[in-house]
Amino acid sequence: MVDLVDKAREIRVEVIKMLTLAESGHTAGPLGTADLFAALYFGGLINFKIDEPYWDDRDRVVLSCGHYCPVQYAALALAGFFPVEELKTLRKLGTRLQGHPVRQIDFPGSNYKQLPGIENTGGPLGQGVSVAVGMALAGKMDKKKWKVICIDSDAEQQEGQTWEAYQTAAKYGLGNLTFVIDRNEIQISGNLGEVMPIEPLRDKLTAFGLRVFEINGNNHEEIMAVFEQGKLFPDQPKAVIMKTVAGKGVGFMEGDFRWHGKAPTSEEAEKALWELK
Repeated sequence: MVDLVDKAREIRVEVIKMLTLAESGHTAGPLGTADLFAALYFGGLINFKIDEPYWDDRDRVVLSCGHYCPVQYAALALAGFFPVEELKTLRKLGTRLQGHPVRQIDFPGSNYKQLPGIENTGGPLGQGVSVAVGMALAGKMDKKKWKVICIDSDAEQQEGQTWEAYQTAAKYGLGNLTFVIDRNEIQISGNLGEVMPIEPLRDKLTAFGLRVFEINGNNHEEIMAVFEQGKLFPDQPKAVIMKTVAGKGVGFMEGDFRWHGKAPTSEEAEKALWELK
């Protein structure tokens, strides 16, 4: 059985290494959600095939907060979707590992190869939530058994589009859809509660027709358990408010909004990697 704590640590190590080489990018959110991505790709929470990344019956993972992509790239590489060595190309010219994920459909004559495992192009916050609703609705209409998991940030709850998507998911009874909201309390311009408060979040999500759960997003047992609980509500979309520590695993980064959109220097990376290892 895979040790999820160890796997999450490996993911965090790769996040630090690739951001340091890129000299730009987002650190806090990816470190905070490494436990979720370890559970998804190594804990059996989603169905996928390494050798057939766009297998029709796969579960879809939509990253709405596209700036978190270093954690998704690290998880996909460690799971075997593409070589770990390619992580070094993050944000480089011509790379498949852009600063936000890119969903490119291969077509005849194209020299561009899709990065396996990426389901959506992410950028403007809120859009991925709508994309996930569309995917889940298509799956329900076609009577498919696969599910959609959409990761969105707490700051995305400040977006009107997000709430329009939630009420659409409820209207169509999309029980095959789970929203995982990273509640890390920071955004690029400061602490979330000071920039634009979103409470009472649970009450608002419930009012919009979602079945709501709250967990510690840095606890693997709680992550695994909440997806099992969600199966009890097959005709209702789920929302998991996942409370995490921004910058989790690196003491001098934890809870500091300045690491939202900042990459570590070589010296800072050395300290971070020592702490993680």
